[in-house]
Amino acid sequence: MKKAQCAASPAKSETPSSKRLRPADSPGTTSPAGKDIADRLESIDKRLSTFDARLSLVELLHREFKCLRESLEFSQQQVETLAAENATLRESVKCLTDNVTELNRENKKIKETVIDLQARSMRDNLVFSGIPEAAGEDAETTVKSFIKTHLKLLEDTVKNIVFDRVHRLGPIRAAAGRPRPIVAKFGHFKQKEHVKSRGRELKGTDFSVNDQFPKEILERRRVLFPIRRGFIQKGSRAVIAVDRLYVDGQLHRDPDTTPWLY
Repeated sequence: MKKAQCAASPAKSETPSSKRLRPADSPGTTSPAGKDIADRLESIDKRLSTFDARLSLVELLHREFKCLRESLEFSQQQVETLAAENATLRESVKCLTDNVTELNRENKKIKETVIDLQARSMRDNLVFSGIPEAAGEDAETTVKSFIKTHLKLLEDTVKNIVFDRVHRLGPIRAAAGRPRPIVAKFGHFKQKEHVKSRGRELKGTDFSVNDQFPKEILERRRVLFPIRRGFIQKGSRAVIAVDRLYVDGQLHRDPDTTPWLY
């Protein structure tokens, strides 16, 4: 009886512990389904890592873009400020330019007024050129002798000529040099014009008698003389009056040759 029980004991059913210890379920072994899931999880993890890296790059780019935008906005503000300052400066420069232009215009008017006053103060003067100098000469006596001898005025007429003053121009020159001209200021304008009209008697000589003018007008007349000659050669009647040229009775104006008229 007891033997039968012992023989039958090996046929007893397996316990849970014995199932866990089966070779197929022992540690270190993975089923095909589990391996596939692990691979997918690893793939997802890699993709998530890549996504995180890209997200970090996007965040970095976003920060840089934000900095660039702020920098651009600041630069734009600076440009607007500079533009406003530039507009103010241009307005200031325009005002200064207008002021300088006005000052130049006023200065030109003043200069012309001074030249005109100088010319008016010389209207009674004649300049005698080429008269030899003598040591200790009396300039008035020399001029009267010249008028009588070379301009061929009557002695009584010469005696009646009244001078306010007569003198040589400039410092004494070397003996071999050209004699200094003599300036004679007449007491009467008509007497001055009468003597001047006799200047035709000096044609072909080394002497000359001319009106006295300020330096500026003399320079203008030097410009006008060749122009006058050109008009005369063309058959026009051209006359110079002080610093103006009249052609056939009309004032000649040219920005290039007569800028003082503008």
